[in-house]
Amino acid sequence: MKFGKEFSSQMVPEWEKAYVQYDYLKTLLKDIQRFKQRTRPPASPGGLKRNLTLYRAFSGLTQWQQHNPVSPSSASDIESQTILVNSVSKNGGHSYETTFRMSADEGGEYELVYFRRLDDEFNKVDKFYKSKVQELLKEAATLNTQMDALIAFRIKVENPPASWQSDESIDDKDKIKEKNNMKKKAHEEQKKPVEVKAPRPRPRPAPLEILEKVKINNTKETPRSTIKTVLGVPHQTEIKFNRENLRKVEDQLKQAFVEFYQKLRLLKSYCFLNTLAFSKIMKKYDKITLRNASNSYMKMVDNSYLGSSEEVFKLMERVEATFIKHFSNSNRSKGMNILRPKAKRERHGTTFSTGFFAGCTAALIIALIFIIRTHDILHKQGQKQYMDNMFPLYSLFAYIVLHMLMYATNIYYWRRFRVNYSFIFGFKQGTELGYRQVLLVGFGISVLALLTVICNLDMEIDPLSKDYHGLTEYLPLILVLLVALLFPFNIFYRSSRFFFLVCLFHCIAAPLYKVTLPDFFLADQFTSQVQALRNLEFYICYYGWGDVRHRTNYCSKSTVFNTFNFIVAVIPYMCRFLQCLRRLFEEKDPMHGYNGIKYFLTIVAVCMRTALNLDGGKGWEVLAWNFSVLAAIFGTYWDLVLDWGLLNRHSKNRWLRDKLLVSKKSVYFIAMLLNVLLRFAWIQTVVKFDFDFMHRNTLIAIVACLEIIRRGIWNFFRLENEHLNNVGKYRAFKSVPLPFNHDEDEDL
Repeated sequence: MKFGKEFSSQMVPEWEKAYVQYDYLKTLLKDIQRFKQRTRPPASPGGLKRNLTLYRAFSGLTQWQQHNPVSPSSASDIESQTILVNSVSKNGGHSYETTFRMSADEGGEYELVYFRRLDDEFNKVDKFYKSKVQELLKEAATLNTQMDALIAFRIKVENPPASWQSDESIDDKDKIKEKNNMKKKAHEEQKKPVEVKAPRPRPRPAPLEILEKVKINNTKETPRSTIKTVLGVPHQTEIKFNRENLRKVEDQLKQAFVEFYQKLRLLKSYCFLNTLAFSKIMKKYDKITLRNASNSYMKMVDNSYLGSSEEVFKLMERVEATFIKHFSNSNRSKGMNILRPKAKRERHGTTFSTGFFAGCTAALIIALIFIIRTHDILHKQGQKQYMDNMFPLYSLFAYIVLHMLMYATNIYYWRRFRVNYSFIFGFKQGTELGYRQVLLVGFGISVLALLTVICNLDMEIDPLSKDYHGLTEYLPLILVLLVALLFPFNIFYRSSRFFFLVCLFHCIAAPLYKVTLPDFFLADQFTSQVQALRNLEFYICYYGWGDVRHRTNYCSKSTVFNTFNFIVAVIPYMCRFLQCLRRLFEEKDPMHGYNGIKYFLTIVAVCMRTALNLDGGKGWEVLAWNFSVLAAIFGTYWDLVLDWGLLNRHSKNRWLRDKLLVSKKSVYFIAMLLNVLLRFAWIQTVVKFDFDFMHRNTLIAIVACLEIIRRGIWNFFRLENEHLNNVGKYRAFKSVPLPFNHDEDEDL
């Protein structure tokens, strides 16, 4: 792999603008090279076509042993140098300027431009690196205070032995006893020279006074704590010294150290990559111009803050030592495995299993089509009964699998365009799923669902018992229970399922939790799965009150079922509406209020369309049309302008953003067009299109799938916009709450 590609692949995505623009500097060198080629005299015909380096003086095999640095003060050396690099002060800051001494040479203006841009890039990198180091030094000071408080907290909880007590009277007794022993030995050995060894310093615990200046942060938000805050109930501020609180404090501080160490590692990588890039680009310059400027320039780089600062390396050593001692019981291998988790490798078994289940899915779909065609099932008497009762049960799995396929596609393209989805969603390092894992789960569910479909694809009722096979009728319910029961077990990516359940609970209890991106992102996914939620409602009705053996249900005649049709359809939008209100209350940003209005209009529109399907009156039709059109227009504008950041007419990419990850601009316009078209797929519920060749439930399923596809497209551009916002603000780390709140001012 060429260095340019390797350099870009190892960048911290959110810091991309802060790295040296290596490709841009290469284009400047290509300009110099083209000029040299135009002005260089042609080689004599018949000459040796070998590289010029083959005819240079032999440097020797042991030159590295005899190399002595030349004193920079030598006048002759300065005169022979191609460049001079000086440190200057500008606007109260410190920067470097390169003086190109060969500007009078032919084509020297090209090289002069190159060095000006090179200086700009280096000063940018050096300034950014210094600012990040200063931030980490401040954070390290905070962690020092946190560690002092933790050690004092441990002393209060664990009550160490008396030998560890910092009581001066005990120390005084020890000193007196030691002096008496020394006098006794001196008296016994008066004729021998007395050598008195200094007593070994005894470790002392951290001062307990620090606990008087700190309070435990109540960082874990619960519905109870939120309600207390709203009601104005004062929180418990007194520190309780028990083992449960100690464990919580240790876990929080442990996570803070892990995150801090990751910052140090990324900053170290940033320093190394940029230094290497400057070295590579200067070697290319020397090769093209046949000059020797890289040594002078790299000497400046080595003497700069970027090349000479050791704060990051020292901090890493201190963090490793502290973490191993205090959080891994002095077990270095265990501690380093936590600080430096191994990169997740793609396993061949996952790839094979994904391909196997994908092949099985395709084979089962083909087999299902052949069975339907061979037995002419579509024209049998039980076809309508099957579509009314069994099809809604199985279409649930189609919605789930399609959503997972869209999510896997999103992950593939997020990785391809270097969108840091793992950081944005807040996944624990090493637990995020790749697109292969998501496809494996999706195709696994599809295989099970297709097998159950084929098992009970019987359309004709038994003439003797006048019923269907009881066991096969319960296969959809068994499959749903099987998938649901897998959640608590530690198999098949349990950490991802737990993350999903936590976010799901936050969505259900929306106003009682602080809203984070994973929470409202998941709630948005459920707004596109309204039909799947209604199918779950149908499961309860069909297996609870339906006549399963005769494949008959009375759900549409039930007032309770029809009422829950409204409630189930509204739940996802209500969650988003409450999340918007919570963010409006906390952040005081009116945009969250406008977003809440969008979801409120959607709630009304969904209720009107549901009422139209149940009643069919003219009044409901008018209300459904008005609110649906209004909600669709508002939602489309919000998707394109605010969620995607597009339709900016003043952008350098007209009607798009200034910064785009996809090079083909047509992709964005096609996505916008599809979003508009799929947003209005609800029209079929109002107009009630009926096709002779298609059952009503089939049309409903197609419209639901179109909405899932629209959501999948939305997902990519929504996260792309979020990633670009993080890049613009250099946000590459998540903030970890610290366990203690330290008041420097005692009067607070």
